[in-house]
Amino acid sequence: MSDSADIHDSRYSWLRLGVTMAIAMVANVGMWAIIVIMPAVEAEFGAGRAEASLPYTLTMVGFGVGNLLIGRLLDRFGVTLALIGAAALIAAGFSLSTLMPTIPTLAATHLLLGLGTAVGFGPLIADISHWFIRRRGIAVALVASGNYLSGALWPTLLAGMLAGSGWRMVYLTLAVVALAVVIPLSLLLRRRVPLEAQAHAEAASALAARSAGLSPRALQLLLGLAGIACCVAMSMPQVHIVAYCVGLGYGPAVGAEMLSLMLLGGVASRIVSGLVADRLGGVKTLLAGSILQCVALMLYLPYDAMMPLYVVSMVFGLSQGGIVPSYALVVREYMPAREAGARVGFVMMMTILGMALGGWMSGWIYDLSGSYQLAFLNGIGWNMVNIVIIGTLLLRSRPRAPRTPDGALA
Repeated sequence: MSDSADIHDSRYSWLRLGVTMAIAMVANVGMWAIIVIMPAVEAEFGAGRAEASLPYTLTMVGFGVGNLLIGRLLDRFGVTLALIGAAALIAAGFSLSTLMPTIPTLAATHLLLGLGTAVGFGPLIADISHWFIRRRGIAVALVASGNYLSGALWPTLLAGMLAGSGWRMVYLTLAVVALAVVIPLSLLLRRRVPLEAQAHAEAASALAARSAGLSPRALQLLLGLAGIACCVAMSMPQVHIVAYCVGLGYGPAVGAEMLSLMLLGGVASRIVSGLVADRLGGVKTLLAGSILQCVALMLYLPYDAMMPLYVVSMVFGLSQGGIVPSYALVVREYMPAREAGARVGFVMMMTILGMALGGWMSGWIYDLSGSYQLAFLNGIGWNMVNIVIIGTLLLRSRPRAPRTPDGALA
């Protein structure tokens, strides 16, 4: 097929989207499995809470780096080979973890697990973005939601097996599932965008980049800084809401329920933001999400009663869920299509770094002040940095709508 209109937003595009979401819900399990087994690991090894959290920390480090490295592989070799390699890493990470005799060695295998798990986020988002123009926003949002949906699905499915057979059986089962699901489904994604359609996408992004007056490298660094800033702010409620509720005397179960509300709100937010982005573009959607997140963070300052915190947590989830996928849309609007995997992977890596930095920073501020009020204010300050960066980008540029080869608006 030579006409890009036959390639983008086609029946095959939507079929590919469905397969990609199924892969994302399995590939992302590595991010959530360690959270489920952490109490069992802590009890078995006689570890403290900080030591038992080390495998999760290494998982997130691998997840961040993997978004960049696997994104580069995707650009060069295509998504199928990237998925097959990542599935092997996921299976190896799960399997080797069951053999580790200490927490440090267990953490090392989780670095490998995080590297493989990363394929379920930035690389899949980059790949699906090639197959849509009119509905790119909702397509990217749905694939990004696979991460949250995986977090909602797998802990429930694994709870019974964990109680009956132990965490090692859970990990061996997940190793088999990763190979049995990801590899066969990846073979359905072997088709690649024709060179003619990709060249058209390159021309559209070049026009947008010139309108911003920034080179791709400069824009990528700017988006990376914005990603760190917004996710430092985002991490305050997501990482510390359980501890915050314990400190207020409500207990961990209440905090866990508030976290669940955030995740569910985040799924809804990602879908709505995707629909909005199809009309307004990635930059405007990103700016709107950042402003809403800032407002939601401010609501945590005056309210600390239980019911208002439930409401504020839901509002926060509904506000912030669409922010991270919007970065991928901005990358695709302004940067070369042939480098989408690496460019999206870099920005996703920076958002994950922001989450890690913000989670630590909020705890450090709490240790110094004995209160989370200053931590919320710190998050609001970082959020304002993000708003300034994205607002400046919006003022500098008006990316043109992509056109099909015959000159019609896509």
